[in-house]
Amino acid sequence: MESQSFPQTLVDAIRYFADPNICVQFMASLRWPNGVECPTCGSKEVSYLSTRRMWKCKTEHKKQQFSVKNGTVLEDSPIPLDRWLAAMWMMCNDKNGISSYEVAKAIGVTQKSAWFLMHRIRLSMQSGDFKKFFGECEADETFIGGKARNMHGDVKKRRITGTGGKDKTAVMGILQRGGKVRATVIPNRKKKALQAEVRKHVEAGSALYTDALLSYEGLEGEYAHQVIDHAVKYVDGQIHTNGLENFWSLLKRSISGTYVSVEPFHLFRYLDEQTFRYNNRSTRDNPMSDADRFQLACSQVIGKRLTYDDVTGKTMARELEPF
Repeated sequence: MESQSFPQTLVDAIRYFADPNICVQFMASLRWPNGVECPTCGSKEVSYLSTRRMWKCKTEHKKQQFSVKNGTVLEDSPIPLDRWLAAMWMMCNDKNGISSYEVAKAIGVTQKSAWFLMHRIRLSMQSGDFKKFFGECEADETFIGGKARNMHGDVKKRRITGTGGKDKTAVMGILQRGGKVRATVIPNRKKKALQAEVRKHVEAGSALYTDALLSYEGLEGEYAHQVIDHAVKYVDGQIHTNGLENFWSLLKRSISGTYVSVEPFHLFRYLDEQTFRYNNRSTRDNPMSDADRFQLACSQVIGKRLTYDDVTGKTMARELEPF
């Protein structure tokens, strides 16, 4: 993209990607930095069909013609690239998220199309990094769910059947101080579930800080485990979970203030979105601009696929059908 400087703001991005050819060139440069390859056979013997903005493989096989969308989360989408890229810019850089209604108005599609598009972008935000954390780490858990005072009476009666987190979804977060955070939906806050997540994501021998929940008892033999009792105080020198409390604040602000109602079935997708923005925030050691964050998300669309049946649970329903 040498002909003009890369956009640094949303307004610049909309103007920059208004040319469909620039959209194709941008995505192709991310996907094929060493030259365009056929996604079916891997051959570089391809010709560009400028009238269709597609390529054709010179090797004889099915699906000779392909576009930059093939083999990505954008595959089979009739929405033009310029609208996809505008939506990705907004999702990557709006700190508290953006609703599907706002995206629909901004890019000129239906709310249903925007909702599906955004779930596919959330899939591209998954990092796929399973390297264990080390050094000083925090572990904490929270509950995500609607507030009873905001519910209609009939909804409250159906959904609120207990106290505390009984009718909410449990989420666990693990943070490496000075590094990244990971968040995942867990079945409960019992010892087996929480300690399995700690062992999965934190290297043995690391310093581990948690609250006084009894489910963390027993980790002392593998970690330098120290506890802060929130009934007494929130900070005792280096012993605290304030890094994760900050992340939970951002997450709940986006869910309660922007998305309003998130089904437990989709919650992990919203966790992917929030962890992506948090892990790629601008810091003193790692300055990230809006453009950097946007390009990173665009580079992660490759090799991922999410169909409408997948996102609505129809695929799962078919798998569970009796023979």
